[in-house]
Amino acid sequence: MLNKNSASSQSLPRVHSFFNMIPSIMQDDLALTILNDRDNMFSIKSQRSHGEDLIVTPFAQILASLRSVRNNLLSLTNVPASNKRPNQSSSASRSGNPPGAPLSQGEEAYTRLATDTIEELDWCLDQLETIQTHRSVSDMASLKFKRMLNKELSHFSESSRSGNQISEYICSTFLDKQQEFDLPSLRVEDNPELVAANAAAGQQSAGQYARSRSPRGPPMSQISGVKRPLSHTNSFTGERLPTFGVETPRENELGTLLGELDTWGIQIFSIGEFSVNRPLTCVAYTIFQSRELLTSLMIPPKTFLNFMSTLEDHYVKDNPFHNSLHAADVTQSTNVLLNTPALEGVFTPLEVGGALFAACIHDVDHPGLTNQFLVNSSSELALMYNDESVLENHHLAVAFKLLQNQGCDIFCNMQKKQRQTLRKMVIDIVLSTDMSKHMSLLADLKTMVETKKVAGSGVLLLDNYTDRIQVLENLVHCADLSNPTKPLPLYKRWVALLMEEFFLQGDKERESGMDISPMCDRHNATIEKSQVGFIDYIVHPLWETWADLVHPDAQDILDTLEENRDYYQSMIPPSPPPSGVDENPQEDRIRFQVTLEESDQENLAELEEGDESGGESTTTGTTGTTAASALSGAGGGGGGGGGMAPRTGGCQNQPQHGGM
Repeated sequence: MLNKNSASSQSLPRVHSFFNMIPSIMQDDLALTILNDRDNMFSIKSQRSHGEDLIVTPFAQILASLRSVRNNLLSLTNVPASNKRPNQSSSASRSGNPPGAPLSQGEEAYTRLATDTIEELDWCLDQLETIQTHRSVSDMASLKFKRMLNKELSHFSESSRSGNQISEYICSTFLDKQQEFDLPSLRVEDNPELVAANAAAGQQSAGQYARSRSPRGPPMSQISGVKRPLSHTNSFTGERLPTFGVETPRENELGTLLGELDTWGIQIFSIGEFSVNRPLTCVAYTIFQSRELLTSLMIPPKTFLNFMSTLEDHYVKDNPFHNSLHAADVTQSTNVLLNTPALEGVFTPLEVGGALFAACIHDVDHPGLTNQFLVNSSSELALMYNDESVLENHHLAVAFKLLQNQGCDIFCNMQKKQRQTLRKMVIDIVLSTDMSKHMSLLADLKTMVETKKVAGSGVLLLDNYTDRIQVLENLVHCADLSNPTKPLPLYKRWVALLMEEFFLQGDKERESGMDISPMCDRHNATIEKSQVGFIDYIVHPLWETWADLVHPDAQDILDTLEENRDYYQSMIPPSPPPSGVDENPQEDRIRFQVTLEESDQENLAELEEGDESGGESTTTGTTGTTAASALSGAGGGGGGGGGMAPRTGGCQNQPQHGGM
């Protein structure tokens, strides 16, 4: 889709995603469509459905090259092709020679094809030789994505003070802690006096925070025994249960809204109002009823309502954002995504129930503070969970402890094996909502999708737990990051609530003498610009990959996301030009430069190969106040670089590959 209102849009796609910065291979006519086979397995088959696809994950690029080599060998040797592996060479079709077309030895085309084939095979061998056995193929993609994102954010942060703040926020939130050591801003303090002063300041801040904590009791007491009064436990002792799980004088209005639970962008704030601030209970109860999960999973309705009421009581109502309304919103969004036609009949009732249950509990007892804050302040939760996914582990512990309350065990009628399976699924899904795992989660999904695109059959079967849970993890992760994809009034309201929660944390950090976290300083926030960067670097790449998986079911969601991005882009106040730089009315964009020659950092060197000539390949461009605009021809024939040895030939006009 092109933005026809932009002078530069004629050559730049309207998609604002850092994927467009990653060198790639074009795979013509390789799209994924989800089908059901007779065994109810998850099937994805290639078909000509949505044009060219850019293959950006390293393992899929290797597979695409090997397939090209195979088809070229058929043409060079005239060996009959095996029926076990159908031909899908996009490069061959572009060259005009169908796979296996005979060529006579001595012809110019024969010599050129033979040379290109050897170069293609050499490239594959070079990449495979650098793979360490202890790394998974998805790690290759994850490192590549993180590296490219770090580069873009590095240039973005140099553009302005607000750009630096946004870059710090994205890096600290969405890249895991191991990646933090690769940030350009990391500095080792050589001055012993400065180190000692910083250590003393840190101890003082931690002490001040400990003294300022609210008297809610230590978190362990909440896990080992629920302390809050459960006055509602006996509320459902009669024969009749509330129609929507909650007693409300506005039942008719609530019912009208709940009748649209299968609609994206439901009026969730009105549901919170009409349900007397019990949105999670009524949304979850209505969804489980409509899906007949109470019957299929043998959940007693009264027990379900007891548990949901108890769970909702353990969401902190004072949190502007991370409260039961957010949980209800994520649960409803998960329900809609599970309803996508591409996934119809794919998951079992146990899997569907597990995903919805995970969405319900995924932020229970959230303190309104980030994982990093809890770690920096040496909180009891951080000590308990060794600084690893602190909040997510706590949410799980609280939720499963609540199941042990009298009259709250909704899985009491399950067989032991079923219960163990569901518990494992829920743990995996909730842990995947840790935003620091975002890039790894995205890399796993994109690697799986692209690998199957270039595979012989083009069919993706979710016939094992790992693949199936990977899709469910990404589904709930998408639901958790769905606010920017909702109608603009809803999105703006969620943004205001999230920023207020950030600001409250910043206030606490200021009072405690701690460093104020990025985007948490209410006196120095750039809300509009932060949302544009958030969409460009985090939200759009995730939803783009999900849309590729379920194509074309998520296209409307992507369209809304791009419209919301354009709105916040238009709301960014103009910045004065740097001193000494001539003002140019056309240059209302941040200029960026992405160097595709990779650094020599040891943990990334295994995936890279330098330019034989020692030169550095760079790509430059502009984007409307962000550094993540698509580049013209990102996946085309000029897309070489990325730290890989340049290849002048290629198999039958095969585009050059990007770096890993």
